[in-house]
This record gives sequence, structure tokens and C-alpha cells, in this order.
Amino acid sequence: MSKKHLHVLVVDDEDAILEMIRFALEQANMQVSTAVNAYEALLCINDNRPDIVLLDWMMPGVSGIELTRRLRKDSSTEDIPIIMLTARVTEDDKVSGLEAGADDYLIKPFSPRELLARINAVMRRSSPVDGSGQLTIGQLQMDTLSRRVLSGGKEIHLGPTDYRLLEFFMTHGGRVYSRSQLLDQVWGTNVYLEERTVDVHVRRLRKALETAGVSSYLQTARGHGYRFLADD
Repeated sequence: MSKKHLHVLVVDDEDAILEMIRFALEQANMQVSTAVNAYEALLCINDNRPDIVLLDWMMPGVSGIELTRRLRKDSSTEDIPIIMLTARVTEDDKVSGLEAGADDYLIKPFSPRELLARINAVMRRSSPVDGSGQLTIGQLQMDTLSRRVLSGGKEIHLGPTDYRLLEFFMTHGGRVYSRSQLLDQVWGTNVYLEERTVDVHVRRLRKALETAGVSSYLQTARGHGYRFLADD
């Protein structure tokens, strides 16, 4: 059976950028669809769901940020990986993009080599669990069948809630999640808890990860929430 080509949707209102990206991705044996605005992008996604979306931040009409939010609110598209293409370079802008639901960002101008590297990295993070239930992020390994967490061959002992929190972070790496979103995803929408509960468990989880030297993976996006991203 032949290997399925990665299907990439590129959304940008500049023809030159669309063609540059199309050429680079097709040279890497990827299937490429293009759109010049949010409306065309939604039509493309409904017609032939892509594996990943490259999305320009600044577009006429509906911006890339707003389109990202719309995709994340729809259960049929919420898990499509998104890389934001942007000329914005401040930390606040980067955090805003990640908080909206982007998995990564790429600052214009960028090289085809960097673009391919970012796509491959995001795809690895977006589907990190293999057929045997093994999940690996950086130096951290999780066996989702035996519910064991290891780093460097040594087991990290976690309580049930901290394990669920870590599993969520490891399967949703790179994206910023607010405290309320984490409460919904890890504790459930029918459970009433204060948002500071998340902070308590994040501190406990970070302390457990610290014993294995990987506490830096669990990052605070000040004023927004938390994200999980390997730094090695």
C-alpha cells in the first residue's frame, strides 16, 4: 500500500507566497490546496479536509486569527493542526496566535527548509501516540496502556488527576490553553471547580517533572494559561 501524501491547505492573499509554498511542498511530495481568504478556506476544508493548515495572519475580511478561532469552535475541525504565517514578531502577538488555537507560527520571510521543518514538527506533536500506546515528547515518555510516565528510563509517579492533565498536555503540545479550557478538558464540563484548582495541579505536575529535569516543558503563558512544549 502506498504511503498517503500529507495534504496541506495554504491560505494567503498574496499569490507569490502561495506559489512559493506550493512549489516547496510539492517538491516534498505533499498534496497542496490553496485559498486566498477565509471563505475559500472553509469551502476547501469542507470539500477535502486537510491534514494541516498554513494560515496567513493578515487577510482582508476575516483574519487568520478569527478563522483559527472558528475552526477551533467547530467539533469537525477543532483538531486540524494550524501554523500561522505572520510578519508580526512581538511576544504578545505570538501568544495571541497560540491562544487563538494555532499550533505554531512562522515569521515571514521564511525559507522552504524552515517551513518543512515546522510542518513535520507540528504533525509529530499532533499525532504523538503510536499504535502501541506510546507517547513521546522530548525526553518524556508516556505509556497510555499501562499509564506509566518515564524520563530517562526512570518512572515519574503521578496521581490520577495529574496523569490526566499531563496526558492532555502531551497530546495537545504547543497550544496555549486557558484555565477554564483545562477544567473542561481534564475535569469535565459538569464539574464545578475554581480555576485556581488548575494552578494547584500544574504546580504539582511541574514539581514531579522537575525530578526528571523536564519541568521546563510545562510553560506558563502569562495572562493566558499554560502550554506544553519540549525545549530540546
